[in-house]
Amino acid sequence: CPECGATHRADHLVEDGTDIEEAESLGTERVAGIIAEHDITCPTCGTGLAGESVETFNLMFETSIGPGSSSRGYLRPETAQGMFVEFPRLAEYARNQLPFGVAQIGRGYRNEISPRRSLIRVREFTMAELEHFVDPESDAPPIEQVEDVSVPLYSAAAQDGDGVGGVTWTTIGEALADGTITSEWVAYYLGIAKRWYDRMGVDMDRFRYRQHLSGELSHYASDCWDAEAEIDGNWIEITGFADRGAYDLSKHDAHSEEDYSVFKAYDEPRTAERPSVDPDMSYLGPEFGGAAGDVADELAALAARDPSAFEDSEVTVEVDGERYAVPTDATGFAVREKTETGEHVTPHVIEPAFGIGRVLYTVLDHAYREDEIEGESRSYLALPDELAPTFVGVFPLMDKDGLGERAREIAADLREAGLAVTYDDSGNIGRRYRRQDEVGTPYCVTVDYESLEEGTVTVRERDSTEQQRVAIDELPARLAALRAGESFGG
Repeated sequence: CPECGATHRADHLVEDGTDIEEAESLGTERVAGIIAEHDITCPTCGTGLAGESVETFNLMFETSIGPGSSSRGYLRPETAQGMFVEFPRLAEYARNQLPFGVAQIGRGYRNEISPRRSLIRVREFTMAELEHFVDPESDAPPIEQVEDVSVPLYSAAAQDGDGVGGVTWTTIGEALADGTITSEWVAYYLGIAKRWYDRMGVDMDRFRYRQHLSGELSHYASDCWDAEAEIDGNWIEITGFADRGAYDLSKHDAHSEEDYSVFKAYDEPRTAERPSVDPDMSYLGPEFGGAAGDVADELAALAARDPSAFEDSEVTVEVDGERYAVPTDATGFAVREKTETGEHVTPHVIEPAFGIGRVLYTVLDHAYREDEIEGESRSYLALPDELAPTFVGVFPLMDKDGLGERAREIAADLREAGLAVTYDDSGNIGRRYRRQDEVGTPYCVTVDYESLEEGTVTVRERDSTEQQRVAIDELPARLAALRAGESFGG
């Protein structure tokens, strides 16, 4: 901003000031034009930003390693690369059998220009990523497990405005059949995740899977979908699902001395003609000195990669930036018959990546409710039972005449039954109900004089505020059944 000096993410300004949802995929000139066209102003001081430069910015956190600043490093923007670097050891742990998956929960760091909106856009965050390594030729997901799962898809075609429209509800099987989703593995995880979001209480009227446009598709991805949730009128990415292909492992393999492939054995040995070299080291040694061994290795790699390179009288390879010309006769190049028991396969990677903070924020936002009880406003969290921090609150109607002692005994019995219990005897009973409603406690148990006389308690359900009398000796089993999914009215 020319007035206050504040720095803002231009794509976010465009998204907040227009109907454009994915400005990140637009070029800098286009974003600058939209800012001028819509007279977008600085959120800090209100100064117009038309004509101000829009520049690309590296979101990776740069730092110095060790004393001084001679060694530059970066905080990881994702947990994935650590799993890729360790792939040879992970493959060994999996007995070199595909497919196998590796999951990690950890911190990531992004040097955000303008952090905002609580857990939505921060510089340090927790993510949960799964790298599923598969053989693209033979490994297929159990798609039958999710083919009937209904999902809200916002395809790239719909976003391009070709008349297809907005979000379309369809099944995973139908989306694969009509080509909307191109990767079976991505489709499988979209179906699995949809069921999980349902369990977490995400409002499906405020949820969608959005396909990346070609302009925003990551360099490593052949297909990518984001799970997005609507919060305060804005769509927020909470999870990414990408088919990363063999990009990452191929890059690590090319620039390290480790083997990033997996040996895949054939059912029976096969005979095939394979190009190979047998370099004449009596020529390479005197000619190239200490580089002779590396030249020989490069010749072998070139023969496997591009046999046609040996058709001329001379072959050129590159070692550490230096080019070496070798007479073809000295390479020992030939196509030889070879019996093979298997082949080395570079796995493809399927990656679901969950932003834990954003998922948590979505669950809380979608669970928030307001209503009116007997003329008094009430706010509560309609959390699923398995997510609620406390499953049941236990209250004495008042802390006298033995009610408090009996309530504490009941609370202890419920804890022994494996239930998460809170005990509260402070304030009137209505205030205690409200406190538990606000933190999402599904059920409250009230111990009153009838409890002492008849051996029953009142059980109140959070969302409906309905109440039932339950025998104290049946209470643990009744609450356990409710936690297992039994209806409160059942």
